[in-house]
Amino acid sequence: MRCGRASRRGFFRGLIAAAFIVTSPAASSRAAEPHRLALQISDDDPLKMRAVLDVAANVSRHYSGLGEEVEIVVVAFNGGLDMLLEDRSPVRERLVNFLKSMPNVSFTACGNTLETLAVKEGRRPPLIEGVSVTQVGVAELMELAEKNWTIVRP
Repeated sequence: MRCGRASRRGFFRGLIAAAFIVTSPAASSRAAEPHRLALQISDDDPLKMRAVLDVAANVSRHYSGLGEEVEIVVVAFNGGLDMLLEDRSPVRERLVNFLKSMPNVSFTACGNTLETLAVKEGRRPPLIEGVSVTQVGVAELMELAEKNWTIVRP
């Protein structure tokens, strides 16, 4: 008989512990984490660049309207890097407005693509102020995917 009571007590203790885990602040904080979206731009196509900005704006508005947070990063490499260059971006004005008014949207340039352009053009092209650099754009996207970011190429 004693073994039966001890087993039941252990069962109920386990049940209570499980209830604490399910209702703990750590469990609820996971649900409150922001949504995370990475947008890839690798084509020198102004229509695709505008599409990336449209997607970023629409997703940001959607989650804002729901009262939820969203983090968005645009990663540019290959021909898409032109989007982030001070002297030739076809979407420069709109991108600057994003940087000023949407703190949840950031822009990252591929360092390898910048180095390739520097060799080809004899100088490193200037980035729009506020754009960050990662060494390898594709690796950045892979690392974000490994951290459960959603990767989209509009």
